[in-house]
Amino acid sequence: MRGIAHLARELGVSTATVSRALNGNPNVNADTREKVLEAAQRLGYAANQAARSLAQGVTRAVGFMIELDQESTASTDYFFMGVVEGMQAVLAAHGLDLLVLPCAKSQDNFTFLQRFVSRGAVDGMILAETRRIDRRIDLLQSSGIPFVTLGRSDSGSGHSWIDLDFEGAMATAVDRLVQHGHRRIAVTIPSGDANYGAIFAQSYRDNLARHGLEPDETLVFPTHRREDDGDAVVDSMLDRPDPATAIILFYEVTAIGIYRRLAERGLRPGRDLSVIGLRGEDSVRFLTPQVTCFHLSLQDLGTAAARAMLAQIPLTAGAFSSGIVQCRMPLSLVPGESDGPISLPGAPASSD
Repeated sequence: MRGIAHLARELGVSTATVSRALNGNPNVNADTREKVLEAAQRLGYAANQAARSLAQGVTRAVGFMIELDQESTASTDYFFMGVVEGMQAVLAAHGLDLLVLPCAKSQDNFTFLQRFVSRGAVDGMILAETRRIDRRIDLLQSSGIPFVTLGRSDSGSGHSWIDLDFEGAMATAVDRLVQHGHRRIAVTIPSGDANYGAIFAQSYRDNLARHGLEPDETLVFPTHRREDDGDAVVDSMLDRPDPATAIILFYEVTAIGIYRRLAERGLRPGRDLSVIGLRGEDSVRFLTPQVTCFHLSLQDLGTAAARAMLAQIPLTAGAFSSGIVQCRMPLSLVPGESDGPISLPGAPASSD
């Protein structure tokens, strides 16, 4: 093991410069940092991270708290994997580690987070799946730990958040269906108390009202992230005197059950029922007809969250001028063949 002073002599720079380079200080020239890191590896230098953290009062780690259940872990297209990739790249470039902290849905998420806060285990925290009233936000604000939320909340004040533009996506979807002549439009919303479900549902109601359409709460279907829910949704929509002619899905995997049940009834998506999904997942990529859906870069979402986090951490805030960040990430429509003018028996004809 060679010391930091030996590294400084080897490179002809000060020990302070070597220390800053090893600590990922953004004020160190990129070429100098690269030379220091190369020399440290070549000479076998390894810092005592525990001692460094104690001396600096930092952990050089950011926590990302997520909540897991059987549905999410069984999915072949788990949403947060792409987000983690974007976060990891940004944080690693600034010498920070990302600690993914999975909390089971059966656990109390407040108590789970409280343990990490009390230990001082991280320099900052990123929270996912915020609730409308979320005690975790109040906990982090009172503790003084820098944090960012993936999702909006009525709790707290003046904190950074990154969310999806559910309102913009819903406006685009409703506009498209109304232009196709649809007036009976159903929607699926996620079961559970995550705030994005309430935002999605309210955006649905607001956009129907914008077109002069009266929202029908019997056409709002809470679903889980599983395909079987789609079967029951089809029967509930169509076995009525005034059937829905279109549906907007929160979870695309629901489309698998919808397609299956429509086929059993001798019906076809895009002709007998229009379907628009919020996000194109791998699980529905090969459905025929192709599902009309929205595209979102999960890596960009993770990058935005990580940069918002770095702007809050004292160690890195000087390199960022953004301060508090509150933004909605846009989703872009990817047209498929699952929506269009339709005519079910007893349904209003398309105006196209």
